[in-house]
Amino acid sequence: MKVTLDELQAFVSVVDTGSITAAAHQLGLTISATSRTLGRLEDKLRTTLLRRTTRRLELTEEGSAFLRDARAIIASVEGAEEQMAARRERPSGRLRVDAATPFMLHVIVPLVQGYRARYPQIELELNSNEGIIDLLERRTDVAIRIGQLKDSTLHSKPVGRSRVRVLASPAYLKTHGQPRRVADLAKHTLLGFTEPEALNVWPLAGPDNAPYRIAPGIRSSSGETLRQLALAGEGIVCLSDFMTARDRGEGALVQLFTAQTLEVLQPINAVYYRNTAISARIASFVDYLIEAVRDSEFAR
Repeated sequence: MKVTLDELQAFVSVVDTGSITAAAHQLGLTISATSRTLGRLEDKLRTTLLRRTTRRLELTEEGSAFLRDARAIIASVEGAEEQMAARRERPSGRLRVDAATPFMLHVIVPLVQGYRARYPQIELELNSNEGIIDLLERRTDVAIRIGQLKDSTLHSKPVGRSRVRVLASPAYLKTHGQPRRVADLAKHTLLGFTEPEALNVWPLAGPDNAPYRIAPGIRSSSGETLRQLALAGEGIVCLSDFMTARDRGEGALVQLFTAQTLEVLQPINAVYYRNTAISARIASFVDYLIEAVRDSEFAR
């Protein structure tokens, strides 16, 4: 059986106070519990650490040698706890963040300067993957997921929500005309995703009020690629506000079917592996991101 920290602390406390009674008071334990803890430690070590007399306790030679090691172990643990407390106050170390390219470019990258100014001891590592990754395999601390979550092995914290709209550039509409009815989309070039197929279901009521599933003329795995294609006048696209709010504000993209668009709000979540407590590094980033998203133009 392995020696526990409680046993080491009981032993050191008995030595420092000079009695089991005083040690029990210091530790907040009963006298009998302290005595049993000390006896259990000696049983595990198979040696006598203290000689008990009617008047006092004396360290044996083995006890003196073990006392030095016990003090060093306790000091090491206390030092580690102090370091963790300091890190909670001043988060530090490497933080690996993963997000799809559009969210990374349009939301996270603009926040880096402010975040680094607030937490200069954090070393950011930003990675982009269009699909869902294994956080453990990729050594990722926190990932940003758009849409409904399915992995129950992860902790998650809501970051915000983003509306989905059907959009096209003025140049495309000037060349190809503006569709007036949902059925008119069949005559246009539609920009869609290679996967997941659910992203090719647009927030429009199709025939019999069923969700409108498109047949893309051009597909891509990246929402940012589809955005660039739409800006270039290559077709009509359906994208989230977090990546197109500025385009609409500047007139580079125009919303179509405003009255017929169903309200679809994509959930944005920060996910990380289940732990007893979220690390200060992760908490600092997630809380900063939530604050920024709440104040962003796409969340209004």
